[in-house]
Amino acid sequence: MSLGQNLQFLRKRDNITQEQLAEALEVSRQSVSKWESDTTYPEMDKLLQLANLFHCTLDDLVQKDISTQYVEDKCNYDEFMNQFSKRIMTGVGLILGGVTLMIFLTALLPEKQGFDMEALGGIIFFLFVATAVAIFIVSGLQMSYFEKKYPYIENFYTDEEKEAFHKKLIKFITTGVVLIIFGLIIAIGMDAVVSNNHLIREILDELSGGVFMLFVTIAVVLFVYAGTQDSKYNIDHYNLMHDHNSKTYKNSKKSGLICGCIMMIATIIFLACGFLWKMWETAWVVYPIFGIVCGIASIIINRNNEEEE
Repeated sequence: MSLGQNLQFLRKRDNITQEQLAEALEVSRQSVSKWESDTTYPEMDKLLQLANLFHCTLDDLVQKDISTQYVEDKCNYDEFMNQFSKRIMTGVGLILGGVTLMIFLTALLPEKQGFDMEALGGIIFFLFVATAVAIFIVSGLQMSYFEKKYPYIENFYTDEEKEAFHKKLIKFITTGVVLIIFGLIIAIGMDAVVSNNHLIREILDELSGGVFMLFVTIAVVLFVYAGTQDSKYNIDHYNLMHDHNSKTYKNSKKSGLICGCIMMIATIIFLACGFLWKMWETAWVVYPIFGIVCGIASIIINRNNEEEE
């Protein structure tokens, strides 16, 4: 393919008109038209600008067929995974946000006319959980349908796109870790406040937990979104996940079963602590603890059945 054909392909791929390209390069539209028809050849500085503009090498632009290197997202995988990430992030945020709200309610609102505010907080929490579960179910069904329809995806992401997200991933993780540390500092500071008023002291103790949980919620939401987005770019792993003969597929099934059982046990413990011992404000810790156990179990399974991808 000639330079003119490559240039025309790249320009149309990025939805750029000849006038827009000419303006970006500070040349006339007629010059761009002549380049694309191979009537004339751009100078070296313009070639370098073109390569930089379309994120390709000079060698690819001048000598190779760039159209063979471009893979189109025919099944709208990117858009689907972006929506999936937002839904999962929302579901997790609702559950942790429900815990946070429950802690604040029991700390700030005293019992009135015999009404148990812990019970009210529990009701609100389960409403949040019910909404989150509905989101998870719908998202899971949509993902299952998508995976059955498109068990194999061509890797259409460029190295530049992957590198750009990797930089964002570092920011997401760093921000989340800093938020947790900052929330812990504030919580410790509130616990350190000395007061002769027993009621104020008790409220501050409960509020410190709520403040810390608020920062944890925001951090975890960032982690979940970053993690799901990171997996989006690993299309090779996606394809192996749907190859029934691969160890990756078998490991995924095993990890899903084990983690499902672990989180079910966590839920049973949480409900038992809440209903039997009225420990709603502290019982939430079982989820991050069992979540870590689930992550460790997945790592062990993957390492024991490691497969070269």
